[in-house]
Amino acid sequence: LPGTGTCYQQAKRALHAAVPDRLHARDKESGIIRQFLRDHVCRRRPGSLYISGAPGTGKTACVSRVLLDCKDELAGSKTVVLNCMSLSTPHGLFPALAQRLGLPAATGRGGLRALEAKLTAQGPMVLLVLDELDQLESKGQDVLYTLFEWPRLPSSRLVLVGLANALDLTERRLARLSALPLGSPQLLHFPPYTREQLSAILQERLRQVDGDPVLDAAALQFCARKVSAVSGDARKALDICRRAVEVVELEVRSQTLLKPLPGGE
Repeated sequence: LPGTGTCYQQAKRALHAAVPDRLHARDKESGIIRQFLRDHVCRRRPGSLYISGAPGTGKTACVSRVLLDCKDELAGSKTVVLNCMSLSTPHGLFPALAQRLGLPAATGRGGLRALEAKLTAQGPMVLLVLDELDQLESKGQDVLYTLFEWPRLPSSRLVLVGLANALDLTERRLARLSALPLGSPQLLHFPPYTREQLSAILQERLRQVDGDPVLDAAALQFCARKVSAVSGDARKALDICRRAVEVVELEVRSQTLLKPLPGGE
């Protein structure tokens, strides 16, 4: 079948969990993140935003998309994006951040003091985006408390955006924050995707593929219904469809290879 290889490759590429040009059903959340960055980074007002939501609800993709869209507006500030899964221990965050800010990677109290001095000295605003923030939980939650208290330091130029699965991380595990004068961080929750939203996401991705649909519309609806009933995880839905394309591709390839030769028995 000429060209089938390319249409399956295109479909698999379209179904990858990369950051799309437009995030379906997340306009409201994107708007809140954009406004937060304008109010704090662009207006030089330190602050923190805590983004929660189950895996696959678009948190990371949404923040990545907004950072790309606001690149020019954020050009005068220093942006540091870290995935906390890459750290061997919660306290490993501080040397990693020091390195990104051009400081010697000192550990312990000295390293912390150097970081605080850097974040309260004259200079551009620092936007720190921490994905998988719940990896920083530690005894007494000292790492998380330190982070969320930094934007409140006098002359602080830190704007913190933390992303995690737990809805109540700041309320349940960081109760001490609400006792501070400026209260807890601003909260933004990403609800699970509905069946309709998952279906629209899958259709939108597969519209990028030339020619006839690789996957039947009923199959997409079935996948969206099943995933929305369990988790509302868009990554899972994309994964299932990508595997389905691989199965079809293998079947077509084996049929093509096993075709009888012309004039054969």
